[in-house]
Amino acid sequence: MKGLFKSKPRTPGDIVRQTRDLLLYTDRSVSFPDLRESKREEKLVELSKSLRDLKLILYGNSESEPVAEACAQLTLEFFKGDTLRRLITSLPNMNLEARKDATQVVANLQRQQVNSRLIAADYLESNLDLMDVLVEGFENTDMGLHYGTMFRECIRHQIVAKYVLDSQHVKKFFYYIQLPNFDIAADAAATFKELLTRHKSTVAEFLTKNEDWFFADYNSKLLESSNYITRRQAIKLLGDILLDRSNSAVMTKYVRSMDNLRILMNLLRESSKTIQIEAFHVFKLFVANQNKPSDIINILVANRTKLLRLLADFKPDKEDPRFEADKAQVVREIASLKP
Repeated sequence: MKGLFKSKPRTPGDIVRQTRDLLLYTDRSVSFPDLRESKREEKLVELSKSLRDLKLILYGNSESEPVAEACAQLTLEFFKGDTLRRLITSLPNMNLEARKDATQVVANLQRQQVNSRLIAADYLESNLDLMDVLVEGFENTDMGLHYGTMFRECIRHQIVAKYVLDSQHVKKFFYYIQLPNFDIAADAAATFKELLTRHKSTVAEFLTKNEDWFFADYNSKLLESSNYITRRQAIKLLGDILLDRSNSAVMTKYVRSMDNLRILMNLLRESSKTIQIEAFHVFKLFVANQNKPSDIINILVANRTKLLRLLADFKPDKEDPRFEADKAQVVREIASLKP
């Protein structure tokens, strides 16, 4: 007789609703203080399975691809309630595998479109305070990589990136990038880069409004850091920012600063060839500027012999005709300067 009463397969919406209910059990002190610990553990095992099921629907596996209709149902139900909020706040109470699955589910959902709309973006626009929770996660050694991944995926949405850039959170990354935990520091650096390069118009607006404090901090905390990896990442990112056409007005102002030039000239003398090459790509902007202030010209003239000698021995590891052409132009420009 058993075969006559097979249970009906769960829909994606059912799994989301079950996950939402099970998330209540992650914090024993809030929802069910009298619940036996063994019963709570049982519920947490169910939660881990539900998160695995959600991941399977969104990512598929070696035997089957994700089904668009199922992904759409899951996405709509997930953002209908407060599942994302519960998931983020409950993450510290889950085991490692459940955290990994939850992180992958949240990351995937940021890209899911239903009727050409990013449902996650609409939800986050009304729940931007969740970014306050995620950004603090960088300071938690156990949670940093999970919250960091979620944070980075959420700033794919322009409205979310603008919120972060307009807040005080952006200043925290100068610290997070240099955390002693290498993995979290590297993750923070990747997020910082995403924040300052993905949404061109939003970044240009942010830099224009905040260039004075931003570049002062960027110089002192990153480019002049005692940490080699920090300096290497920072000079590469600075080149990406200044060479982007969207930031041309910011770049024009940056290359008129004597302090900025001094730092770049010091980076040109680094023992690391990688840093030297990246520094050159920014230094050439100072030299190419046709409206150099007199103090910039005087510094270049005063250091002309040293600079020309340095550039004469300057070569990337692989042959690069474009680099050689840029270097020749810089050498000509410096040689022709008059104080």
